[in-house]
Amino acid sequence: MVVEVKICGINDEDAMDAAIEAGADYVGLVFYPPSPRAVTAELAADLVEFAPDDVTKVGLFVDPDDATLDRVLTRVRLDLLQLHGHETPERIEAIRLEYGLPVMKVVSVASAEDLAQAEPFLAVTDRLLFDAKPPKGATLPGGNAVSFDWTILKGRKWGVPWMLAGGLTPANVAEAIRISGARAVDVSSGVESAPGVKDADKIRAFMAAVRGG
Repeated sequence: MVVEVKICGINDEDAMDAAIEAGADYVGLVFYPPSPRAVTAELAADLVEFAPDDVTKVGLFVDPDDATLDRVLTRVRLDLLQLHGHETPERIEAIRLEYGLPVMKVVSVASAEDLAQAEPFLAVTDRLLFDAKPPKGATLPGGNAVSFDWTILKGRKWGVPWMLAGGLTPANVAEAIRISGARAVDVSSGVESAPGVKDADKIRAFMAAVRGG
């Protein structure tokens, strides 16, 4: 089983180069200014030019309004929109229709009961991403280096592809895949030397752990 990998929070050329050279399937760019990984549309436009066509360019947004999406999407060549806020199914459907891009909705999880939150989105999203609920007092919706009980995902099917995130590192990702059955994983803080600073060695180690190399 080949497991796909998304390296999220790419914010400079070195990080993009490291992700591409390591064999990432997806690269994520964060359009959420409070994040230490945030990029401007102008920087993102330059960065995506480094990524080959067969690497999926993902834009992460948190409750974006149309003006934000317009500003980014008129400049940046994205393949997939990741929505990490409190977007409703109706809002997601409107975004898909307006911009003609597939959408991945993030579902924040702390327990098995939280998985039910995915149901209303199945008809309007192309992918799901299960991430750990932010810890109390956290200011960011993701990238908090927190994981959840992966056993609650084992054997589950939703009718759309799904990705696992939340506290993944080179040390635990192989176990996370084994336990959850994930066919795709997403990492950000787990391959950083400091918040927002990607570490090429950790990216390579993460990819090796996923691919068994």
